[in-house]
Amino acid sequence: MPAFNLNETRIAFMLSIEKFRYMAMADDRQRLMPLPEDRVPPRGKELAYPEAVLLVDPVEPEFKGEVDDKYQYSCENKDNKVHGFICLDPPVGFWQITPSNEFRTGGPIKQDLTSHVNPTTLAMFMSTHYGGQDFVTQFESGEQWKKVFGPVFIYLNSVADKNDTLSLWDDAKERMHKEVDCWPYSFASSEDFPKADQRGAIRGRLLVNDRCISKEYLSAKGAFVGLAPPGNAGSFQKECKGYQFWTNSDDEGYFSIQNVRPGGYNLYAWVPGFIGDYKYEKSIAITAGSNHFTFSISLHSLPIFK
Repeated sequence: MPAFNLNETRIAFMLSIEKFRYMAMADDRQRLMPLPEDRVPPRGKELAYPEAVLLVDPVEPEFKGEVDDKYQYSCENKDNKVHGFICLDPPVGFWQITPSNEFRTGGPIKQDLTSHVNPTTLAMFMSTHYGGQDFVTQFESGEQWKKVFGPVFIYLNSVADKNDTLSLWDDAKERMHKEVDCWPYSFASSEDFPKADQRGAIRGRLLVNDRCISKEYLSAKGAFVGLAPPGNAGSFQKECKGYQFWTNSDDEGYFSIQNVRPGGYNLYAWVPGFIGDYKYEKSIAITAGSNHFTFSISLHSLPIFK
């Protein structure tokens, strides 16, 4: 195979515009959406880039003066677990649930698309959104590569009473938590998708050494800790070809990462409120049934000069 670039990989679900008008992606980010024709001249006026459109003369006057842009509904990978649309009559919900981020690129805080006008619901796997050329997956001539994207879960729900229509979002969130607890799925038959007993785990504690604050080691409260393909500190943010597994440490800096695919990884971390990206100096080999214990690893934070 010749060399090539892979810019984006996704699944797009295009719903009926006559039915699905109400979009929800978070408790505080849900609304009735404009119509697709509102984005087309003369009803809409393109702004600085094609995705951003000023609604000049929308079909429904309440949207006049708004800017519609699919990037308004982006969110970070770590939060991109359930989103979709609700049909108000009859009350039916269509939801795309992603139980795991292991196959997504760029780490836990890379942003990507969710649902937007059309109505469209996306399962994003790889993209250059918010990163440009740094997120283009490049393949050399003859390079061999394979990766399992998903599975993702499509959930439809309904209620009998129209007064309870918006409760479909709460039900979708509950279903999302159930699917997360079921990961990795046992029904996938591909040999490239390891089951739970074919995966490993790692646990440990992260401490911070910041001489500007304390002479003692500090617990890395709320740290982002993850396993990603080998590289330099922070390299996971541009990594596209492998798998990543992330968690947050507790108040004492303890962390546990479960259901890790077998393979070779580096352990990366950063701590909110402290400067610096951390990389554990030793490579970590995850095998089926392994449970690594890495105790009291420390991040050396750079001093803050005022």
